[in-house]
Parts: sequence; C-alpha cells; structure tokens
Amino acid sequence: MELIKVTNARHVKGYKIEFEFSDGKKKTIDLYEELHGDIFEPLKDPDRFKNFRLNDFTIEWDNGADFAPEFLYHYGEKEKDPTYTYNNDQNENKTQNQQE
Repeated sequence: MELIKVTNARHVKGYKIEFEFSDGKKKTIDLYEELHGDIFEPLKDPDRFKNFRLNDFTIEWDNGADFAPEFLYHYGEKEKDPTYTYNNDQNENKTQNQQE
C-alpha cells in the first residue's frame, strides 16, 4: 500500500483548502469543524489559518498544528474514514444509554 502524501495545497477561502494527493486525487475541505483543542483553536483566526505551509507529507502551521494526510484524504468518506465510524458509534452508544 502506497503512503498517501499531500503534494499541493492552496487556501480557497475562509477555512477551505484545496488539496492534491500523491495519487492525483484532489478535493476541497472546509476544516472549520476540526479546529478544536489547544493546538487548533488559534487557527480559528482566519489570517492565521490561511498561513500554512506544505512539509514533506502534509500541511502544517507555525504553532505545530497539522492534519495527518490519511485523515485529509478520507475526510467526509463515511465508509472509509475510521474516525467517523469510531465517533459515530460512540455517539450512538451515548444516545442509546441516555434513552434507557
């Protein structure tokens, strides 16, 4: 299995970034909903958010924040995104437990 890398990224507007991956796949992702926690909260400042750089495998910001290329590659693909399944299952379990 080939390692997926971000080969190009460009800020579109707001919190949207257009990505190109090592296999040629392209997609645009709005990352606003992912900007939580100590390292990502500062990136809610739009001027800071758009100042990312491309390293050898993904994008990163000056505060050390980055996203795994696999996360970006599968973002929004429910059937292929392991974080979606995990989080969705946990939320369903919490809801079921609260209803009981």
